Amino acid sequence: MLVTYLEASRDLCETDSILFGAALAVCRIIGAKLPVAGRATQKSSAILAWRKRIEDRIAEARALIGRLTSFRSGNNRPRIMRTVSMAFAGTNINLFQPDITQKLTERIDDLKQKNRCLGEADSTI
Repeated sequence: MLVTYLEASRDLCETDSILFGAALAVCRIIGAKLPVAGRATQKSSAILAWRKRIEDRIAEARALIGRLTSFRSGNNRPRIMRTVSMAFAGTNINLFQPDITQKLTERIDDLKQKNRCLGEADSTI
């Protein structure tokens, strides 16, 4: 019976409610006591945890965007160079190649789009 309801659930909140209802039914059948007041506190702290992770990812991406923009403007300080090198790690992009400005612009645009998506995901939930 649980499988039918889980397949029909549309989002994470609905799945959470279905699973909580099933757990509550099992506890009633076996006679276990379950504090109902404690659930709201745990749920709100869980929401804060995922929201904080999203906000941290947005903050990290904004810092990276700032450093990439600073490098594109001509800042060659060691911290900036290290950050830019890490941003392009795993690619065949050399920081001193002639078309690095184009690659920086593409990477900055990608990060901005990612931030926009993360911000929309944070605000819709």
